Amino acid sequence: MNDEAWMRLALAQAAEALALDEVPVGAVAVLDGAVIGAGYNRKESDRDPTAHAEMIALRQAAAHVGNWRLIGVTLYCTLEPCPMCAGAMIQGRLARLVYGAKDTRFGADGTVVDVLGRPEFNHHVEVTRGVLADEAGALLQQFFRRLRVS
Repeated sequence: MNDEAWMRLALAQAAEALALDEVPVGAVAVLDGAVIGAGYNRKESDRDPTAHAEMIALRQAAAHVGNWRLIGVTLYCTLEPCPMCAGAMIQGRLARLVYGAKDTRFGADGTVVDVLGRPEFNHHVEVTRGVLADEAGALLQQFFRRLRVS
């Protein structure tokens, strides 16, 4: 499968979040052509500030490989990661991140801060930006539009 196909799986995760009235962000972790972790935002449902889609998928991926080092793993996420999630990707030695929409409020790939691009870190995540960004952005717009109407 290619990046767009994997991102469609992340978008399906985001739709799950939307159905639960969570901010619709989804993520899937892939290793050797197989999904080894998946998640969607669950901050409200779990009452947990760390229950971001990326964190859930990264935890599942680490459990799958039996190690905190996510060597060779690619994470597909519908939204640019926040500083917490970007830090976890660096700490976990994630090989690659592919994301959709930019996050103008918390983006840590240079939109607000550049956690992923800091040369001082001993690990650097390869990043591919903008994959199915319009579709990811549309889910977010739908969620926030619905909030404003409520």
